[in-house]
Amino acid sequence: MTDGQERAWTDLAPRYVIDAPRDDAATSVRPGAAITPSDVWGRDAPLVVEIGSGQGHAIIHAASSAPETDFLAIEVFTAGLARTMLGAEKAGVENLRLVEANAPEVLEHLLPPASVDELWVFFPDPWHKNKHNKRRLLTPEFATLAAGAVRDGGVLRLATDWEQYARQMRDVLDAAPEFARSFEGEWADRFPGRVLTAFERKGARAGRAIRDLAYVRRHRG
Repeated sequence: MTDGQERAWTDLAPRYVIDAPRDDAATSVRPGAAITPSDVWGRDAPLVVEIGSGQGHAIIHAASSAPETDFLAIEVFTAGLARTMLGAEKAGVENLRLVEANAPEVLEHLLPPASVDELWVFFPDPWHKNKHNKRRLLTPEFATLAAGAVRDGGVLRLATDWEQYARQMRDVLDAAPEFARSFEGEWADRFPGRVLTAFERKGARAGRAIRDLAYVRRHRG
């Protein structure tokens, strides 16, 4: 990391980073490590969680635009989290927290059941080579974990610039009994709360269509 990013971890991590109890791996989350969101953010407010927040451009913009909402960025890359903290400090964002951990374990162990109002997965790694497709995040197992974390009536929002992955996402979530489409036709409209990032610009420059999806968490029986 750069000197500035190292400073972020020294000076800003106590303010922004949730110290998740670990299992065996450095980015794991120990079972039974659930947080209480009202304790972490110091209030009761809607919670938006972004998986794969990268350098934080989307979630910092969202958090600064909606101070009445709490935001959690999940990322495994330390430098990206450091950049996010620096950006949050510059923007004066107080309603954002970060966790360095594997997203499925955050959904399963760190977040209480039905605690998330919106879950965002924007431009996840497409693992576009066929032999690597099995590494993709969006699987039936992920849909089950997401359904556990999202409250009844909450929303799962997704976006990708890889057509084949977009279709896989749609197939997985259409088949998930806990979720229902919140759009008509083939694809959802572009989510207006998603700021235009480098990933989206890169995909558009390459001539790839940006595909949005949105699903509502059905009410638990």
